[in-house]
Amino acid sequence: MAEKVLLLENINPIAGKIFYENGFKVESLPGSLHQNDLHKKVKDISILGIRSKTYISKEVLNYADSLKVLGAYCIGTDQINIPECSAKGVAIFNAPYSNTRSVAELVMGDITMLLRGIFDKSRDMHNGIWNKSSENSSEVRGKTLGIVGYGHIGSQAADLAERKGMNVVYFDLVPQQSRGNVKKCNSLEELLKISDVVTLHVDGRERNRGFFGKKEFEAMKDKSYFLNLSRGFVLDEYALAEYIDNGKIIGAAIDVFQKEPLNNNEEFKSPLQNKKNVILTPHIGGNTREAQEDIASFVSNKLISFYLNGDTSLSVNLPPTILEPEDHKTRFSHLHKNVPGVMAGLSDIFANHKINISSQSLKTKDNLGYLIATIDSPLYDGLADELKKVDGTIRLRIM
Repeated sequence: MAEKVLLLENINPIAGKIFYENGFKVESLPGSLHQNDLHKKVKDISILGIRSKTYISKEVLNYADSLKVLGAYCIGTDQINIPECSAKGVAIFNAPYSNTRSVAELVMGDITMLLRGIFDKSRDMHNGIWNKSSENSSEVRGKTLGIVGYGHIGSQAADLAERKGMNVVYFDLVPQQSRGNVKKCNSLEELLKISDVVTLHVDGRERNRGFFGKKEFEAMKDKSYFLNLSRGFVLDEYALAEYIDNGKIIGAAIDVFQKEPLNNNEEFKSPLQNKKNVILTPHIGGNTREAQEDIASFVSNKLISFYLNGDTSLSVNLPPTILEPEDHKTRFSHLHKNVPGVMAGLSDIFANHKINISSQSLKTKDNLGYLIATIDSPLYDGLADELKKVDGTIRLRIM
């Protein structure tokens, strides 16, 4: 019977096609699921694909008895309980680079629209209002763009901004190599003081919750612009609304929100609605055809490679290792605690049964160890049971 794959949140159809061609039974749903509905769906699923709206909690994992690998078809993984996945031997893969260009391009499009007031002018035109004016309308050339978080997306946005003639500065807690004429700021306060436009590209770590609020808006230049295309919870939306209303911030573009609908049928609400020169987009920074096709292909192939061969290269949570497939032999993986004696216990069992290991690869990461091995004989039930009983074993899987 074919193993089951569940794909949520309108993942690109290429993903389903790849799984189907590799012999899997695939179900695709257009939106996310509330927790109770998700509990019912995951009971007999071997591979689960999600995006940013599906929260994989400890409770969900308790229902997912058959789950072996989880794919985040996006960059972030803060919606996943990673320690619990590791404890249950569920591998996680994401797409850390596939949509960086798409997000960076939207940043530049938003900046141009904001500085020219295009959104409001277009809305006026649709309402029959002809308001030809240069008030608060500027070129991007010569303006200073402050990038908070100079990672994959931030650095690409910097490259595009420099080509448009902007002066670019950045602040990042992690040391980065500046590209082009980009200048590093020694503090966030320094960046906010000199930037005409501020754009956030910080990661989803818990320490960034509420990262940008009243204090930071107060430190920005008068009549400046603000963008957030990173994570919704890093921004105090009410503080931004207040500083738009008092005129300090004269334009903003927001693509991610503290509370986002689980699907297209739910109502969206934000304190930023109906504000002047504010562009709100429904978390579409990476939603281009090119990015979604790349993500669908990349993540699906990583999930299949893990499922069939045990390959954990680029896994979010498991030690990275890979072993070339061998025909007509038995492949198994053994995830265990990174403690002394595990490998000796496994080796003793194979020696006692006079079974030869023809190839193996072992890697450790933090408190986990991961072994892929190929043996010349079948891994029958009794032998598998012995291997599972080795102290420190988390999960044994036969491929």
